[in-house]
Amino acid sequence: MKLAKASGLTKVEIPMAPMIDIVFQLLIFFMLNLKIVAPEGNFNINLPVSAPANAAQDVNLPEIKVGLRSDLNGNLTQLTLGGNNLGNDNAAFDRLNKEILAVIGRPGNPLTKDVEVELDADFECQYKYVVKAISSCTGRLDRQTNQIARYIEKIKFAPPHKPKG
Repeated sequence: MKLAKASGLTKVEIPMAPMIDIVFQLLIFFMLNLKIVAPEGNFNINLPVSAPANAAQDVNLPEIKVGLRSDLNGNLTQLTLGGNNLGNDNAAFDRLNKEILAVIGRPGNPLTKDVEVELDADFECQYKYVVKAISSCTGRLDRQTNQIARYIEKIKFAPPHKPKG
């Protein structure tokens, strides 16, 4: 720092170049340490109809766990509900839809508002299979009335894991 004496007052000159260097170093430090977290998807688009007051009884529905197994290329090799193998073709998702309906009883059942489906997909599983599984679990389009028949509103995801092999 240079100190200049002018008429008894001391003037301090602050060098700007080192300050700018420090600011850029801090900026780079914070940019490199930034961790971007993807927001969790929300699949509750249509809210379920509330249950009547006399239907507020406990429902003992089994835990619903859907498994999606894939090969290293992400192609679906097995779709399961609980321990039941439903196959790996497009009809497997229709079978999943029918099995979910058999578990919950009827579409729009207000007693199933707290029931969750857990999707357990392999790490390499292609996104289109996950979306088909979500669609099969949440409901179907009733062809007669052209209305959406809702099954289950809550979907949760198990942590992804890599397939063996």
